[in-house]
Amino acid sequence: MAIKICVFDAYGTLFDVASAARRAADEPGRDALRAVWQDLARDWRLKQLEYSWLRAAAGRHCSFWQVTQDGLDWALEACGLQADKSLRERLLALYWELQAYPEVPRMLATLKERGFATAILSNGSPDMLDGAVSSAGVGASLDAVLSVEDVGVFKPATPVYDMVGARFGCAPDEVLFVSSNGWDAAAAAGYGFVTAWVNRAGAPTDRLWAAPHHILHDLTPIPEIAANA
Repeated sequence: MAIKICVFDAYGTLFDVASAARRAADEPGRDALRAVWQDLARDWRLKQLEYSWLRAAAGRHCSFWQVTQDGLDWALEACGLQADKSLRERLLALYWELQAYPEVPRMLATLKERGFATAILSNGSPDMLDGAVSSAGVGASLDAVLSVEDVGVFKPATPVYDMVGARFGCAPDEVLFVSSNGWDAAAAAGYGFVTAWVNRAGAPTDRLWAAPHHILHDLTPIPEIAANA
């Protein structure tokens, strides 16, 4: 079947999760952060994801905001910055204002111009996603913003991917699913979506039960992939 809907993961895919630490490091008086911000951003994201998987496996669901805070606390301690409470608050505030990757607005607008439905499917809680979409100014190019809070489990659990069909009334093979997480793109491929992995870092492919159909360096080719899938 032809692709009808393009669905995007949010954090790391549309929105640059490193931008909070990068912006804070550029502020006056942040010399200690400036020396380690890349390590902090990497550890923050890794722990955020790890905590979501562990909670899903253990049946201990919480909001994504909670795992975001927990991941930051681990990262701050790993960098020796746990005593700086003002830095913690600043980083958390900036997470509500994440920058979109440069190609995102034009890519989404092109999809809408070509008649595709568009959506976010994210671990993020609704209020977090509203903040990110508003800050990036891409709300007019999205038909839906779907949060795992409606099903109470994090990706890659099957009920999360079920949300797309429930919202749009589509078959899995009518969906192009796009994620910067290799494991997410792989799991969605195993579910039946056509998938694209945005591998900005040039990482190896995850060894899982399925694999992404497309591997990209950024989101620019998405409209063409959707048109020709």
